[in-house]
Amino acid sequence: MTAEDVPPRRGRGRRPADEVRADILRATGELLLTEGIADLTFDRVARLAGVSKTTLYKWWPSRGALALDGYFHAVEDTLAFPDTGDIRADLLSQLHAFVALMTETAGGSALLQLIGEAQTDPELAAAYRALYSAERRRLAVERLTAAQEAGQIRPDVDVRVLIDQLWGSVYHRLLVPDEPVTREFATALVTNLLDGVAAS
Repeated sequence: MTAEDVPPRRGRGRRPADEVRADILRATGELLLTEGIADLTFDRVARLAGVSKTTLYKWWPSRGALALDGYFHAVEDTLAFPDTGDIRADLLSQLHAFVALMTETAGGSALLQLIGEAQTDPELAAAYRALYSAERRRLAVERLTAAQEAGQIRPDVDVRVLIDQLWGSVYHRLLVPDEPVTREFATALVTNLLDGVAAS
């Protein structure tokens, strides 16, 4: 057991459920972003959060579901979609943060492993959509739609396809590592998309 695995001291009395859940998600997210998924177990999370494994199973049926929920909450602030009124600046800010998260923290490889496992695990695939990707897409659709309404994106453009073009390209390079995933790559994606690639 490491020093970090020693649970914090708790006061007497039963803690509110939302506080318990927040502690569990915080412990899970910290483990994923610092160490990855290999050592993520219900035993370890329960010890770090100061709860029983029964409590974990009450909310999360599997390690994958717990990991996805913890991951989303850990990166929620980092991947918040800014709205400065400038869609180019906001896309660059969000994609740069996403690239840094996926390439500079253990959480990046953890998420890719979960995506891989979800290909043959229907329950994990459903958890991925419910606990991570659906909310990430909702935030992106919301911001791109606002830009569309502000006249920064053509009204005939399907913003859901834009999401796949931008973030899908990053995931492609992460999962098929023929080319590096860099800040410059993210910038080029936004530039090509907003400026167009057809010769004038």
